Amino acid sequence: MSTNEELFARAQRVIPGGVNSPVRAFRAVGGTPRFIRRAQGPHIWDAEGRKYIDYIGSWGPMILGHGHPAVLEAVQKAALDGFSFGAPTEREIELAEAIIALVPSVEQVRLVSSGTEAGMSAIRLARGATGRSKIVKFEGCYHGHADALLVKAGSGLATFGHPTSAGVPPEVVQHTLVLEYNNVAQLEEAFATHGPQIACVMIEPIAGNMNFVRASVPFMKRLRELCTAHGALLAFDEVMTGFRVALGGAQSVYAKLIPGFRPDMSVFGKVIGGGMPLAAFGASRDIMSQLAPLGPVYQAGTLSGNPVATACGLATLREISKPGFFDTLSARTRSLVEGLTAAARQAGVPMVGDSEGGMFGFFFSDALPQNYGVVMATDKERFNRFFHAMLDRGVYLAPALYEAGFVSAAHTADDIAATVAAASEALAAEAAAAPKRG
Repeated sequence: MSTNEELFARAQRVIPGGVNSPVRAFRAVGGTPRFIRRAQGPHIWDAEGRKYIDYIGSWGPMILGHGHPAVLEAVQKAALDGFSFGAPTEREIELAEAIIALVPSVEQVRLVSSGTEAGMSAIRLARGATGRSKIVKFEGCYHGHADALLVKAGSGLATFGHPTSAGVPPEVVQHTLVLEYNNVAQLEEAFATHGPQIACVMIEPIAGNMNFVRASVPFMKRLRELCTAHGALLAFDEVMTGFRVALGGAQSVYAKLIPGFRPDMSVFGKVIGGGMPLAAFGASRDIMSQLAPLGPVYQAGTLSGNPVATACGLATLREISKPGFFDTLSARTRSLVEGLTAAARQAGVPMVGDSEGGMFGFFFSDALPQNYGVVMATDKERFNRFFHAMLDRGVYLAPALYEAGFVSAAHTADDIAATVAAASEALAAEAAAAPKRG
């Protein structure tokens, strides 16, 4: 039995499924999860000392790579001053100011400890600010594990969703409407039917929980128009995309494509914590004034604005704000996607890919999917074989076909070349074995 297998067996005795977040268990791809011992730059090492090129990056936060010197220095200094105070600190103000300076739609933010907490709080705030109950989400978009958001689509257009988790009573999700991503007709029907009751629409502008799927410009434009016309708040879940796809987040990408575009509310996480548990939600001053202690919408958190986490996040934001950072990161990410798809073409394997900033995705398909149903209809078994073939060659991709990947500033051209070379080998072997599987 390998060390990873021994650790997994041991973990399963004391932790449900052996993991503290489900995707880590490798259930989607099969096999034994790798237990990570350390990380540096673009690499991670497992419990057996095996080195991998890391394209998970803690699911997005590690945009600078692991162990960036400036971030380490900031965290070490902050830790010496104290881990937690339960009282305000100046660094909370500095991080809030940094976020607001980069995101024009946000005038105030509230710091919290996780993306789930931020998304849940944003929805409560939207309901409190509008006096409405209903919310809209899209199939395949993940906004954390708050009860009202663990929902799958109903049986027909503009019907309310059904719980996707045991322990969530149907009445808890009775106000959650689930629509198909990029479906303008469903969007229009939902607002025609429920417009006066909709408090907010929450969306991943570039969905990273069905691999990598962009909201089309016509879809986003119409969504903005309908929210404005009906008095609903448009909430951008940028936990994954914020400060990852661009310095101003995905909303800055859409603002370039749609004149005057901005969401009403924004949810951030991952990059703003730099690898520490930290997230935030923000909006206009008017909307945020509804939060306690100023307004009637209650929200609190013992470790919110944690001084070590804010130091980590602030140092990360300072680094990614340097001139040319995103130009370089975007080019490196594009080179990876182009290399993977070229390798697939060479092997005669259907593959498409897309990227924005330091976030990417690929599909074993002939065309880029536009919604969750199409993503899940792509070749799962081929993905699983490819995942393990790459893992065997020292490349750590997301262990599920519905998860996006992440490139960091620490990934070099050599890392990308090594990844593409591994993919070429894996895909050639896949193509050679295809007739046998026939």
